[in-house]
Amino acid sequence: MAQRELRRSGGAVSVSPTTLLHEAYLDLSAQQTAVFPDRPRFMAYASRVMRGLIIDLVRKRQAVKRGGQFSITSLPTQAADAWADDSQLTSISDALDELAAVDPELAQLVDLKFFCGFSLVEIASLRGVSERTAQREWEKARMLLYHALREDSGD
Repeated sequence: MAQRELRRSGGAVSVSPTTLLHEAYLDLSAQQTAVFPDRPRFMAYASRVMRGLIIDLVRKRQAVKRGGQFSITSLPTQAADAWADDSQLTSISDALDELAAVDPELAQLVDLKFFCGFSLVEIASLRGVSERTAQREWEKARMLLYHALREDSGD
């Protein structure tokens, strides 16, 4: 899961999957009151922790104090569709936080799909719903996130 999370960030952070996993474990172990009655809730929480860690690293890198106003460019060695912009990651995180305020179940589905890398069949199984229901909820979440991201960009 940590490897997928870092791959999705498109090289925006320079930490290894092991480091991300260790940081996530430290965060999880510090939460003494956290109780996970089932696997989906644990996986959703773990993906939120990893997303938060990646977003924090991106924000630190963007800080003016650390030279965030400068952009280092080089010849890309990765596919263009895997490339992620730092500002896009923070915008996605903010939009996902807004979605969680409106509908926490949809935000959990996005965490499981986008950040954990589960298929809709796996998500439906984890949540105890039909695959079609998971598909409808995924489409609804995508639509809400699309509108939130469009509002952020000023379109």
